[in-house]
This record gives sequence, C-alpha cells and structure tokens, in this order.
Amino acid sequence: MDRKQNLNRSETFSFVNPMIRYFLFFFSFLFWVFSLLIVAIGVYAKVQKATDTVRDTFLIDPAVILIVVGVVMFFITFCGCIGALRENIRLLKTFSFTLTFVFLTQLAISIMGFFYSDQTRDALGKFVKKAIVHYRDDLDLQNLMDYIQKEFKCCGWNNYTDWSWNLYFNCTHENPSTERCAVPYSCCTPVPGETVVNTMCGFGVQTQKYLEANKLIFPAGCADKAVLWIESHLLLVGALALGLALPQIAGIVLSQILISQIQDEITSVL
Repeated sequence: MDRKQNLNRSETFSFVNPMIRYFLFFFSFLFWVFSLLIVAIGVYAKVQKATDTVRDTFLIDPAVILIVVGVVMFFITFCGCIGALRENIRLLKTFSFTLTFVFLTQLAISIMGFFYSDQTRDALGKFVKKAIVHYRDDLDLQNLMDYIQKEFKCCGWNNYTDWSWNLYFNCTHENPSTERCAVPYSCCTPVPGETVVNTMCGFGVQTQKYLEANKLIFPAGCADKAVLWIESHLLLVGALALGLALPQIAGIVLSQILISQIQDEITSVL
C-alpha cells in the first residue's frame, strides 16, 4: 500500500508551480490586450490622416509611435502568454530576453538623459522644432503641441518667437499669411469667464517685447517650464518611473523562475 501511494505521489508531483505559471499567463495576457488597444488607437489615428503626405513627420507622428510601441508590446506579451500557458522554454526565454533588453534600454536612456542633460535638451528641442514646423500639417502634432502649451503654460521651445519656424506664423515681411507674427491660441492666457475660445488671441504677438507679450500669452518656453515642473513633482516622476519598472522586473523574475522549474521538471523525467 505504501509503495502504491509513493508511486501516485511521484506521478502527481510537479516542479512547476501552477500559481507562478498562471500568474505570469494572466499578467502577460492583460498587457497583451492592452497592446492590441494601443495598436488599434494608432491605426485608427493614422487612417484618419490618410491624406497626410508629410514624410518628415513620420518619426514624430504620435500615431506611428503608438503603433510601434503597441507592436513591440504585442510581440513580448504574446511570447510570455503562450510560453507560460504551454510551458514553452523557447518562448519564455524570448519573453525574458526581450523584456530585459527593453528595461535596460529604458534604464540607459534615463541615466544618459540625467548625466547628459544638455544633449537631451537639444534632442528634445529638435523634436519640438519639427512639431512646430509641421504644426498645421499634422493634426495629431497640432493637438499634442496645444496640450503641452496649455498644461505647462508655455509657448514654443525657448520662447514664443520660436513660432517663426512655422511657415504660417513666420514673422518675416515676405510672409503673406494672415497668421504672420502670430502664435497658437494655446499660448494665450485664459480670460476669466470666457465661454468661447478666442483663436485669434495670439495674432501679432511676435512683434511685441517680452513684457508686452506677457499680458496676452505665456511667453516662457516649454523647455524651462518642463524642467521646473519635473523639479516640483519629483515624487510623482519617481512614482511613474517605479510604476513602469516594476511590471517589467516582475515579468523578468517570474519568467526566469518558471524556466528554471520547467528545466527541473524535464531533468526529473529524464
């Protein structure tokens, strides 16, 4: 009887912990669904701009960025999801390796951004300059710039005169545009009690001095305002960074544990 019980125990025993296996599966499945949602939003936004022919905005197009991020997330989480469900070591190793690579890349970018702040600022400045240049050409860029300027209460990258980079807002005498020397309405200071947004509130502002312009718009550049915002919200920035890092670390650790358990299971059978 004892011998039969021992045989039954050895047959039912498994090195693979089902809690770790199914937790990794549901963890990956949740982010897999989220990645599909990101891709769907990106594709929808891109289809809505099907007539857009500006190639220079491709790399800074929010829709393209969403699609790329979503596809990368889909590939990684698919490997984790199916690998955990089928106990497939190759898929789990692919999941662990790619997730580790993404995490280390993010960490390296963060460290380089901290130690090379001037170069980071220049790189971001080039991105914003392209967004300003193509402000009227790409609706997503326009909405993104308007949102940033409203939230940070700023105008342009260095200051409000940066809007001369744009063809329509350029302040040279040769510019025939009706928006010559203007800035977008998102630069304007809100008027208390105003129910209808005055989209012409920034007309002619670039011809004014800083103190004069300050009465109508937020003349400071978004670069300085962003730095001030980060310095005054360090706890929030740290929490966001931790919230981004923890799921990735959890995925890496869980996948490595599961790989080790599956390998032990295979060894015990052999």
